[in-house]
Amino acid sequence: MRILTSLAIASTILISACTNSFNKKNKETALATPHQLHHYLCESGDTITASYPTTNKAIVTYKRNEIEMKITVSASGSRYVSDKLEWWTKGIGSGSSATLLNHNANGTSGDTIEFCTAI
Repeated sequence: MRILTSLAIASTILISACTNSFNKKNKETALATPHQLHHYLCESGDTITASYPTTNKAIVTYKRNEIEMKITVSASGSRYVSDKLEWWTKGIGSGSSATLLNHNANGTSGDTIEFCTAI
């Protein structure tokens, strides 16, 4: 009985060590991977670039200003917010739409700044 208990404990420790090592390597790889840059052409003629380094974060560059945003609830598409701006995308790839809006203090969407299409 003691041998079985010892083997069970040793197996659990070994599996835990492997899992932690695997997760650590995956996180390091994810951080080392460059983010794909997405380009959008807006109706005004301006362009916006965006990258999504994690599933919870977007970095949007508009008029040479880089804005870091975090994901939030949306009825459809992906919606990212900062203190003052909001980036709402719908679809994936060329032709998908994205809107840059003012973000109201109460958490709602404000006026549209740019309506864009992925190129």
